Amino acid sequence: MDAINDFISGALPYTEWPMFILLILGGLFLVFYSKFLPYRFFGHAIAITAGKYDDKNAKGDVSSFQALSAAVAATVGLGNISGVAIAIHDGGPGVIFWIWVTALIGMCIKFYSCSLSVMFRGTDSEGNLQGGPMYYITKGLGEKAKPLAIFFAVCGLFGFLGVFTANQFTETFMSVVEPSTNLFEMSDMNWKLTIGIVLAVITSLVIFGGLKNIAKVASAIVPFMVAVYLFAVIAVMAMNSEQILPSIKLIFSEAFNFNTIVTGGFWGLVIIGVRRAMFSNEAGLGSAPMYHGQSKTDNPIKEGLVASLGPFIDTILVCTFTAIVIILSGAYLEDSSGIVMTLSAFETTLFGYGDDLLMIIVTAFALSTLFTYSYYGVKSLSFLTNAKIGKLYNVYFVAMIIFAAVASLDLVKNLIDLSYALMVIPNMIAVLLLAPKVNEKAREYFKQLKDGRA
Repeated sequence: MDAINDFISGALPYTEWPMFILLILGGLFLVFYSKFLPYRFFGHAIAITAGKYDDKNAKGDVSSFQALSAAVAATVGLGNISGVAIAIHDGGPGVIFWIWVTALIGMCIKFYSCSLSVMFRGTDSEGNLQGGPMYYITKGLGEKAKPLAIFFAVCGLFGFLGVFTANQFTETFMSVVEPSTNLFEMSDMNWKLTIGIVLAVITSLVIFGGLKNIAKVASAIVPFMVAVYLFAVIAVMAMNSEQILPSIKLIFSEAFNFNTIVTGGFWGLVIIGVRRAMFSNEAGLGSAPMYHGQSKTDNPIKEGLVASLGPFIDTILVCTFTAIVIILSGAYLEDSSGIVMTLSAFETTLFGYGDDLLMIIVTAFALSTLFTYSYYGVKSLSFLTNAKIGKLYNVYFVAMIIFAAVASLDLVKNLIDLSYALMVIPNMIAVLLLAPKVNEKAREYFKQLKDGRA
């Protein structure tokens, strides 16, 4: 495993700058090119999500709310709980500011990419409606761009594995329950293997049921667990209200610390923020368009507006609350990373029971994330082969859950970071080239909305 980790970590730096340029500079271009459209119509996006503008006769497999829930299920989860802790461990409190910046830009990227996912929908080998980067690359840019779509799908076979979630869930269980000292006489490695197998079995029961099953479970679990998690962190902040402003002040002061000890200095700090924000909300990655492309809507702009809410929910809200709890508790000063740091913060601030509560929340988030991620991988393999072979991805996905349970955090983190950085390249190239088509559709939609025909 060490040799694999060394190879991946060695390749990672060469992919970071293309990712940074496309996500941040490309994203900023889209912000101005759209004339701040996703931010100006934020309330309208909420109304669409609530079903006010639903068309029952529209094509698609799931509602906009279900698509958003499924997409958020893949992002509001351990990326927001342990991913934030990893970011603070690697870059300090100031990294949160750069996560915010990336998330705000990400709202605009998701508006464009998910609008495109409806605008250029295709069908798989079984005739089922499909959407996502592979389809808007080939249908929007033409067959000459198919190598970009193939490259995206190949990277997705690795990027869409649930390895980070499985790894961090296992760490949570081991930290809270401490099975090796309290239960049967088993080594930590055997316990991790057992946890991985159980997690794989539970995941199998849902993911082999297909998209509708996944969306149904996600839309039931996610809103409730997000509410419970937000209630817990708000309770912590209320009990430590005097520490909130100092924590926020620390985030801003450290964000522009040009003498930071982070590898790569100030730009290294920014890169960490971009990495972790992308893992948190997946803007620019191209995963969310796969779900939103199958929403029951015939209007791409409506779906794009719904999708733009994702980064706000899972990063601006959830990640910020997590970060403040970690900072005000002092857990960020400890020599720990990932979920262990967040567990320490909750245990310290919630009378010694916070880690147990977080264990319950993490369990729900981990399962919902695994359910949704498997579907992304199925679509990637289906595009490369056919729909029948694509379903076999779930077998590989389940096996990798067991592998991730016993793997190191560094190996898992580096694998995901490299895969994500590579996936951003073809997706953002396509989004930037096709942006004029989205603007054209947006003008039509808002004219109809003004005339009362939307």
